[in-house]
Amino acid sequence: MSLSQAEKGKIFRRLHEGPGAFIIPNPWDAGSARILAGMGFQALATTSAGFAFSLGRQDGQVTREDVLAHCRAIVEGTDLPVSADLENCFGDDPKTVAETIRLAAATGIAGGSVEDASGDDSRPIYEHGHAVERVVAAVEAARSLPFAFTLTVRAENFLHDRPDLGDTIKRLQAFAAAGADVLYAPGLTSLEQIREVCAAVAPKPVNVLAGIKGQNFPAAGARRISLGGSLARAALGRLLQAAREMKENGTFAFVNEAMPTAEVNKFMTIRSRQAGERGND
Repeated sequence: MSLSQAEKGKIFRRLHEGPGAFIIPNPWDAGSARILAGMGFQALATTSAGFAFSLGRQDGQVTREDVLAHCRAIVEGTDLPVSADLENCFGDDPKTVAETIRLAAATGIAGGSVEDASGDDSRPIYEHGHAVERVVAAVEAARSLPFAFTLTVRAENFLHDRPDLGDTIKRLQAFAAAGADVLYAPGLTSLEQIREVCAAVAPKPVNVLAGIKGQNFPAAGARRISLGGSLARAALGRLLQAAREMKENGTFAFVNEAMPTAEVNKFMTIRSRQAGERGND
C-alpha cells in the first residue's frame, strides 16, 4: 500500500536527523523519478530548471499551476517523500508565499522550499526584512498543515553574483530564527564556506548543492545533498552527443550505451519499497 502524506512527512523529517548526510536527487519527470526510486534513494526533490527544460522553457519561466501539476506527477510516480522546488513561491508578498505553500502541500509533497531571489534582474535579492517576512509567512503556512511539512529556506546571493558570505549567513540565521526547518545557500564556492555556514546555523540541518561544475564538495557537516538540474542536464548532454554523432558522422554508436527497453520497463513498473521499510522503523 502507498504511504500516507503524514507518513512520508515523518520519514522525510527523520532523514534530516542524521547521522551523516543523505543524497536527495532531483528527477525532472515521473519516469526519472521512478528510476531514482528504483535505485534505492530515500527521498526525491523536484528541480525547477529540469522541469522547465522538459517543457522547452528556460528556468524560471514556468507558472505556479505548471509546478503544482508537476509536483503531483512526481508524488504519484513513487512512494518516496518528495520535496518541491517552489522557487520564490511565485509572488513577492508574504500572503502569496503562504498560499503557495498550502497549495503545494495539497499535491502530496512532504516538504518544499522558498527562496529570497525575486526574479527581478534590477533587484535580484529581496531586502533582508522583506525576505524574513516571507519566511515567517511560509513557516506559519507550513505549521498550519496537518502533517510534518519540512520547509527549506534558501539564501540565493551566490547564484546572483553576490558572493557575500557574511550577508548569506546573516540571512540564514534570520530564516532559522523565523522557523525554517532546513537552510540552503546554493552556489557556495569552497569547502570552508560550507563548514562556516553549517556551524553558523547549527543545529539546523543544511542542504548543499552538488550540481555546479567545479563546486562539488563533500557534505562537510551538511545533512542533505541535492543535485538541482544537473541530472536533467546530464541526460540532455547525452542526447546532444547522440544528435551530434548522427548529424556529423551519420553513425549510431550511442545506441550501444542506451538503456535496454526491458530495463526501462522494469523501472517503470516498480514502486519503491524503501519508504515502506522506513515507515516501519
